Amino acid sequence: MKAKITAGAAKVKEAVPGGAASLGIGIAIASIASYVFVIVTLNSLDAGAKAAFSAFWAVIFVVGPGFFLPMEQEVSRAVAYRRAQGNGSRPLVAKAFKLGVALTTFLIVVVVALSPILSKEIYDGDQFFTVALALSLISFFLLSLARGVLAGEGRFRPYAEMIVIDGVVRLAMAVGLAAAGVTSAGLFALCIGLSPLVAIPFALRKERKILQPGPDAPLKELSTNIGWLLAASVLMQVLAYSPLLGVNLLGGTADELVVAGFASAFFIARIPILAFGAIQGVLLPKLAGLAGSGHHDEFKSGLEKLLVLVAGVAIVGTVGAFLVGPTIGKILFKDFEMSAGGLALLAAGCGVFIVALTLAQALMALGGHRMTVLAWGSGVAAAIVCMAVLVDLQLRVDVGFLVGSVIATFVMFISVIRRRSQMADVGVGVLVDAIEHEPIEI
Repeated sequence: MKAKITAGAAKVKEAVPGGAASLGIGIAIASIASYVFVIVTLNSLDAGAKAAFSAFWAVIFVVGPGFFLPMEQEVSRAVAYRRAQGNGSRPLVAKAFKLGVALTTFLIVVVVALSPILSKEIYDGDQFFTVALALSLISFFLLSLARGVLAGEGRFRPYAEMIVIDGVVRLAMAVGLAAAGVTSAGLFALCIGLSPLVAIPFALRKERKILQPGPDAPLKELSTNIGWLLAASVLMQVLAYSPLLGVNLLGGTADELVVAGFASAFFIARIPILAFGAIQGVLLPKLAGLAGSGHHDEFKSGLEKLLVLVAGVAIVGTVGAFLVGPTIGKILFKDFEMSAGGLALLAAGCGVFIVALTLAQALMALGGHRMTVLAWGSGVAAAIVCMAVLVDLQLRVDVGFLVGSVIATFVMFISVIRRRSQMADVGVGVLVDAIEHEPIEI
């Protein structure tokens, strides 16, 4: 019996990547803090301010992770490679910092140029949103760079500390604003940009010697698939937040209450996506181990089991949204109005979306970066067409999101099937790098 227990523990340890425990706990705490932050914020604002904040949330989480997650992925990959070769990563990180500064500056210029339009159309005239968006872009850049370095160096504890402090500080700021009776949505938005500036130095307080001298870093060292990663990341985020973006852009003056109430329903429906994060973080690295060891049949089996598990989360989330979603919504949000059917439709879109996310990870593991871009692009296009054709505001964004997610899933499924038969011809390094160094952030 002792031998069986020991063997079982060894298998579990082998299946779970190093640092997964602390990182998994960190992700869970950060997710809960972020969710409570949204609840506190939306319950502190009136209809117009609530709609403006939800629009800001959609914009910053499309632009932020969309543009800076690929940088984090490439820095993590390149630092990990240098670490394996015994070379310091300081020149590499310095090059990534300069590129990040250039990208951030460009995005801020675009934000400032578009501020009159954004303020008029979706920000309810609140000028704090322009400051919050610019500050958040700087914070997302610094956060992504720091996380990329920590992940590449295998420093998962400070990585976890960083995301936890970010979420907790953001929540504390929102609670303080709510207690003070603040009703400016722009001030709550500032919390998103300020909290990383607290979290980053705290998490790096013991990592002063992490950047060691090393050989010069040519640009190509940071550019492996960066263009495809960037395109896929932005399109993925656009599809993920298409309901929230759509309802704010398509809603008129008469739809103000619908737009304001939709934000609450959107975050209730996204619970399956939060559950997906925990599954992805633990199980996908196991697929890398299977692929890296040449066990292609086991890779296929592991992917199929993962898809079944994710599909189960999607189904439970949809059924749960229909049965108890409205009740939970009314408990958490003071103005929740969406029907059980509408909430289930939105949750179904989220459920199909996480299936697409899983297939995207597998497709990138097989070297299908271009097809991943095509799949997300097809999904976004399908969502836009549906939203343009249908009339009812809530129905058009719900159906658009669901149809877009279905199209993206279908394209990726066909691509994975075609690539899977070619696994023997795909380099093992590509498989391992794609899964170990390309996490998905929602």
